Amino acid sequence: MRIGTAACLAAVLAWTAGARAEEGKTAEEPGKKEEQAVAKSVHEFTLKANDGTDQKLAGYKGKVVLLVNVASRCGYTPQYTQLEAVYRKYKDQGLVVVGIPCNDFGAQEPGTDAQIKEFCTKKFDVTFPLMSKVHVQGDECAPLYKYLTETSSKPGKIKWNFEKFLIGKNGAVIERYASGVKPDAENLTKAIEEALKAE
Repeated sequence: MRIGTAACLAAVLAWTAGARAEEGKTAEEPGKKEEQAVAKSVHEFTLKANDGTDQKLAGYKGKVVLLVNVASRCGYTPQYTQLEAVYRKYKDQGLVVVGIPCNDFGAQEPGTDAQIKEFCTKKFDVTFPLMSKVHVQGDECAPLYKYLTETSSKPGKIKWNFEKFLIGKNGAVIERYASGVKPDAENLTKAIEEALKAE
């Protein structure tokens, strides 16, 4: 009888220890998963290109990238001309300008991806890559923009069309520029040139 009681007690203790160990694992695993899910660079994201194909930003490794949320009916829309000029000036040195259409501000980008492409090509002779339309704020905010607005040196929501993020060759955010900063502004082009020279 005593042997049975001792054996039973040992079994209960073993089961309790096992349950606690499992409990510990369960508590740790979600944290580890969340930690792994935190992006380290822009290169970890994928966007839809204007033609509907997946554009992995990892494809821009080793390039300097200027990401811009664009719109066709905005007061800043003429910046397309300067964006294209900056792209053509520096593309052979490794710069890529990426236009990301967005209709979040004043419904100033209402068209389809095809209409946006046609507008940019005919009106501004745009040759730099255009992505499919996304949201840059709110519940439907694209993961890329959640990352950009949380990790740049100037965190906070996108305020309007044509905000710019300069991304280094390693995928890290170098600087964020407000809508009113022209693509060919001296401070921006100087930053582009420095980024292109960096290893």
